[in-house]
Formats: sequence, C-alpha cells, structure tokens
Amino acid sequence: MPENTMHDLVIESRKKVTMTGIIDVESFDEETIVAQSECGEIFIKGNSLKISRLSVESGDMVVEGTIDSVAYSEGRVKGNFFSKVFR
Repeated sequence: MPENTMHDLVIESRKKVTMTGIIDVESFDEETIVAQSECGEIFIKGNSLKISRLSVESGDMVVEGTIDSVAYSEGRVKGNFFSKVFR
C-alpha cells in the first residue's frame, strides 16, 4: 500500500460506520454494501443498512444500520465501474 494512501474507518456502537478514502460504491442493499477504498474493497454486512452520506469529491461515506461485520479484500482494486465495463 502506498504511503500517501489516506483511508480511515470508525465504527460507532455497531450502528454507524464513518469512512474516508472511498473511491466508489460497487453495490449496496439493506444487508451488504461493497465499496472501493484506497486500501481495497470493503464489505460491510448487517441489517437495515443505508448510506446516509456519500461524497465522491472528498471520499467520505457514512453507513447507518446494524453492523455485523466489516472486511477488506486483499490488495487495491483499480478502476471504477466504467473502466471495468469498457476494457
């Protein structure tokens, strides 16, 4: 991971996740959110999940609901949705 990579994740009482360094949201529903960060893909699982704030300009995202787990995939995923489609 490059040293200039900026990404933070804070979980508050398993009810709220605040993240920085978010590049894209791959998919979301009430049970799973998959987001791409500067440190790789993030998988958030839980119940009644909703993205209450997302700023692609600043890379900030807030997820609210009942948080059961947060996991990262290995490595950094490069590109966004359109770069994957138009390869």
